[in-house]
Amino acid sequence: MNVINEFLSLEEFKSVIFKKNEVNVSDAVLKRVIESFDFLKEFSENKIIYGVNTGFGPMAQYRIKDEDRIQLQYNLIRSHSSGTGKPLNKTFVKAAILARLNTLSLGNSGVHPSVIHLMKEFINRDITPLIFEHGGVGASGDLVQLAHLALTLIGEGEVFYKGERRATKEVFEIENLQPIQVEIREGLALMNGTSVMTGIGIVNHYHAEKLLDWSLQFSCAINEIVKAYDDHLSSELNNTKLHKGQQDVAERMRNHLSDSKLVRKRADHLYTGENTETVFTEKVQEYYSLRCVPQILGPVLDTINNVGEILENEINSANDNPIIDVKNKHVYHGGNFHGDYISLEMDKLKLVITKLTMLAERQLNYLLNSKINEILPPFVNLGTLGFNFGMQGVQFTATSTTAENQMLSNSMYVHSIPNNNDNQDIVSMGTNAAVITGKVIENAFEVLAIELITIVQAIDYLGCKNEISSATRKLYDEIRVIIPEFKEDQVMYPFVQKVKDYLINN
Repeated sequence: MNVINEFLSLEEFKSVIFKKNEVNVSDAVLKRVIESFDFLKEFSENKIIYGVNTGFGPMAQYRIKDEDRIQLQYNLIRSHSSGTGKPLNKTFVKAAILARLNTLSLGNSGVHPSVIHLMKEFINRDITPLIFEHGGVGASGDLVQLAHLALTLIGEGEVFYKGERRATKEVFEIENLQPIQVEIREGLALMNGTSVMTGIGIVNHYHAEKLLDWSLQFSCAINEIVKAYDDHLSSELNNTKLHKGQQDVAERMRNHLSDSKLVRKRADHLYTGENTETVFTEKVQEYYSLRCVPQILGPVLDTINNVGEILENEINSANDNPIIDVKNKHVYHGGNFHGDYISLEMDKLKLVITKLTMLAERQLNYLLNSKINEILPPFVNLGTLGFNFGMQGVQFTATSTTAENQMLSNSMYVHSIPNNNDNQDIVSMGTNAAVITGKVIENAFEVLAIELITIVQAIDYLGCKNEISSATRKLYDEIRVIIPEFKEDQVMYPFVQKVKDYLINN
């Protein structure tokens, strides 16, 4: 069980989302939340506090009567529950709830403690609010998406429960849950933050780490298949470049290939002085997609690590407005809800995952093009050339999907459109950036699945499964359980999906 207390690490966050660890809230957090709530209630009695006794956005110039304060919060939630498009997947929503729960637990938001309790129950009881992809501009936070979360917390709207989309009220009755107690600014505090883009961002980060590891392993396998020289992975070469990511990738590849019987040492073949060829029959250096993997995946690794640091900072930050400061007995108005940090990081992440996808597509093409690799049949066709097609059909899918990633990798961060009567005159588009990055990541898994099937087919054609490294052999054996060696043409899409699922879940 993970306890919401002082600081929630990225790994603790992921254990709740992906390992289904339950969440508990410490007594210190509840004390902090209650103190913040009590202070705001007293402090706001004779003062003008945005969203407590004023309207919202450009209508903040209008005072709200004391007797209308609670209704104001309901009005905000209901009016902004206006998302469209596909529902966000269950994992994204669960991550968004946890991110919001953690930031509200900091005691800077003045919410009633019932908010903390109910969000915790949503996570632990696997209740998923209906939240749509479209609607957030990521400036005053994820207003629209978080409104849909808030809507379910007041007992309205819809949720996914035990595989069904049902009215929230029905699920509350089944689970014996009560809506939150709306008092001062529960609507605004729930909606005014970056928790959807950040939650999605952490899910993206989790999958990006997997993609990097798979890409690294596949790159190793291809280097084995072509009997590449090992000096492009050497510490001596890569340590002359002072980038940690490059050095780490090279080291991980060396470890993967440590017991391979296929990679060669340059000194044994080209430095002995025995070669007298005028035109060398074997390549002196491999193509860049094989030889430059540390230089290509190094920046990917560094970026993923940097993105993780920003995401961890954001889930442990107060990101709504205004900020309640119990210690100094003050309420500060500003813009911590602005999502530029996450928007920029999601743009960076989708950019490097697109590059990773491009690397996979070029490596795939290398294996499929017999004129380039000079050791495999066209399209790694193990059947009859001309009569059978091998991997020819799925290459179209890999190329098409890579092209889509290239298009999707364009920046959202710089695509601000003013709205809200120009009150929000520059926005982050962070929610869109996070959602699109999720699509880029899913596409990448599809391209890598096709590459992996091709790799194991190539290993069988060459008959080298007993010479590859133990790490590659383990991968080979597991994939061969999913898709046995094939010579005759077969319908490929079920196998591509199964291998994709394997990559995502392992």
